Amino acid sequence: MSAGAPSDRDLDLLVAGEINPDVVVTDPDPRPVFGQAERLVHGIRLVIGSSSVITACGAARLGLRVAMAGVVGDDELGRFMLRAMGERGLDTAPCRVAPGRTTGASVILGNGQDRAILTAQGTISDLRAEDVPDALLRRARHLHVGSYYLQPALAAALPELFRRARALGVTTSLDPNWDPSERWEGFTDALAGADLAFPNATEACRIARVADAEAAALALAAGIGRGGDGDRSAVVVKLGPDGAIAATPDGRLVRAAAPAVEPVDTTGAGDSFDAGFLAAWLEGRDLADSLRFAVACGSLSTLAVGGTDGQPTRAEADAALRLSR
Repeated sequence: MSAGAPSDRDLDLLVAGEINPDVVVTDPDPRPVFGQAERLVHGIRLVIGSSSVITACGAARLGLRVAMAGVVGDDELGRFMLRAMGERGLDTAPCRVAPGRTTGASVILGNGQDRAILTAQGTISDLRAEDVPDALLRRARHLHVGSYYLQPALAAALPELFRRARALGVTTSLDPNWDPSERWEGFTDALAGADLAFPNATEACRIARVADAEAAALALAAGIGRGGDGDRSAVVVKLGPDGAIAATPDGRLVRAAAPAVEPVDTTGAGDSFDAGFLAAWLEGRDLADSLRFAVACGSLSTLAVGGTDGQPTRAEADAALRLSR
């Protein structure tokens, strides 16, 4: 269904999710010291943030026609995000500006290998299923929802939203991202209506309540895509520098190794991975090729600060794949 979606649709991908900028602090040791101590760090930048927007930007960079549905406040951070998304080719008409609300934001402390994140919710949790009407779904080939656990109102309505999407011939995907409550509940209910899911290893293990990433992938895959195209459904688990694995409902496992890179900043690497997988999958590539392409996109994205500046073009990702073979 993904590769053969109606040709009259003007969007390859509709992303519904949170919208917020990131304040990225980079240093070999970016940890603050309390007691009013001032430390010098390598760099501080205001950049495009949020898993959902970074995925959307990555897909647009790869040549897909992409729209973003989300909510921002009527403030400078919201205007920054709307302007930056437009500059990267996203259709922001489905975005809603909420008067009297502040745009959410994250402060990311990163050392190139790991990171800590502080997030103020603001409008991050304001998106509702009614912000994604059928008229918008009819324009798209695929619907991707990011940051499930940061959007409780949308999360509660996801089974119905995915049902509407499927009825309109739209395939769907879902990325849980971290659960700040650490309860890891509800995701499997939404998973049943999705074609694809993109947890990382820690998220997959927490959701599936198992300790091994492969076992988690297989357990989650058993519940994905019910009523959809089972031949195309998969749970794709991101393993960072170890690449990725994908599990299908029939118990098949596919693996892809990551190329050797020296990361500058890992912010958004998993979201760029999502974009790469969706670009390849919507093109009709098989699971193994889609996984390899996604790993290349995620790896290349770590070569610049922030979630979007290092995102590759399709030609750059394909070239990296050729070099790794």
